Amino acid sequence: MCEVLGVSPAGYYAWRSRPESRRSAANRDLVDDIRRVYRDTRGRYGSPRIHVELKAQGRGASRGRIQRLVRHQGHHGAATPGADR
Repeated sequence: MCEVLGVSPAGYYAWRSRPESRRSAANRDLVDDIRRVYRDTRGRYGSPRIHVELKAQGRGASRGRIQRLVRHQGHHGAATPGADR
C-alpha cells in the first residue's frame, strides 16, 4: 500500500503513531455540537443559523469554519419556501 500511496513504510508508521492535533480534536468536538444543533432543529438550520446558535451557547468559532464543517458533514438547511417554483 505504501508503494501505491508513494510513501515510505517508516513515514506511514510515523504518521499513524502521531497524536491527534489540537485543531483536529477541536474540529471533532465542534462537529459534535453542529450535529446536535442540526438534530435539535430537525435539519432546518443551515450554517449561518448554526453559527448563531453555537455563538449563543458560548462556542467561539468563525462563521467560515462552521460553514466548512457543515458542508463537510453534508448537512443542508431547509430550502427557502417557494424556492422550488
